[in-house]
Amino acid sequence: MQDRKRNFALNACIQHYQETGKSLKLASYKGMLPQLKKEYPWLKEDCYSSVLQCIAINLDRAYKNFFEGRAKFPNFKSKHHKQSIQYPQSVTVNGEYLKVPKIGEIKAIFHREITGKIKTVTISKTSSNKYFASILCEVESNGVKESGNKVIGIDLGLKDFAIVHDGQKVTKYANPKHLKRHQKNLARKQKKLSRKTKGSKSREKFRKIIAKVHEKITNSRQDFLHKLSRELVNESQVIVVENLNVKGMVKNRKLSKSISDVGWGKFVNFVDYKLKQKNGEFIEIDRFFPSSKTCSSCGHILSELPLDIREWDCPNCQTHHDRDENAALNIRNEGIRILTEGGGNPVFADGGCVRPPTFQVRGIGL
Repeated sequence: MQDRKRNFALNACIQHYQETGKSLKLASYKGMLPQLKKEYPWLKEDCYSSVLQCIAINLDRAYKNFFEGRAKFPNFKSKHHKQSIQYPQSVTVNGEYLKVPKIGEIKAIFHREITGKIKTVTISKTSSNKYFASILCEVESNGVKESGNKVIGIDLGLKDFAIVHDGQKVTKYANPKHLKRHQKNLARKQKKLSRKTKGSKSREKFRKIIAKVHEKITNSRQDFLHKLSRELVNESQVIVVENLNVKGMVKNRKLSKSISDVGWGKFVNFVDYKLKQKNGEFIEIDRFFPSSKTCSSCGHILSELPLDIREWDCPNCQTHHDRDENAALNIRNEGIRILTEGGGNPVFADGGCVRPPTFQVRGIGL
């Protein structure tokens, strides 16, 4: 139902822009609701008006993200893919049950204790017909002790997912290659799906089977990225990475599948928001910075360094370099330079800094 209302509002926005050259305002989206309730009485029977107003707010945010270059143009929603509905109020948790307006109590498995005031709840249905609820709570922070005092540089790659340098030692984290582990199984099931008649129950059955495989790949990737980002953030106060042009890199036909599978962009986002929670510093250096071609000992820059060369000797100081370890150290040094020039010498927590009491919003899964 939310998707149908969103599609209606999106279509109205597109038509209005084609006719006037201007976009509709948020108030215009909300103003459509009373008339729609008259035309479609089931709208007021199935959910509260606040649920429908969330659609207008989310569509307005999608347009802002598009115009500010953070996302693509909003698209029409299909009933055959992921479905979701958002409740901004009147949702409560009673023991093992989630009580939702107009629906009632739903038995659920909570992966953590629900604390604080429930602000919004988003219920989503995946392609494999599983239901999840994301509960957004407002909790009072009593002061979160910061941990870790290192400055680390991270070089992201394909052979090793991350090469981490803290100025003294190097740690390499292998690439799990989530998609490759399931590639044969996925290809076999997709081949069977292609033989099924469109619209048949058998085809729908195999579609769900394939959706479960993709869901398993996604979950394993998310789990790896969350655990690694949490480990690095816990031991560091400053993390430096390269600003990679992932969209440009996936145009390489030989590496596109591997680059899409590795999840660099999501990992960087995870590190960024987790550092902000502990008042850490996240620094992205320019993507054109020659981290691999620069000698970390003397600063000499090579004219070129092909991808197949993994080790090299500096022609100036004769230092032997591992390509990735050298890049991670250069990234770290460049981050320290940016931090020092931007606002004086970096100050590290060393386990002593405590946040002042404040209110924060925390996302809780269900």
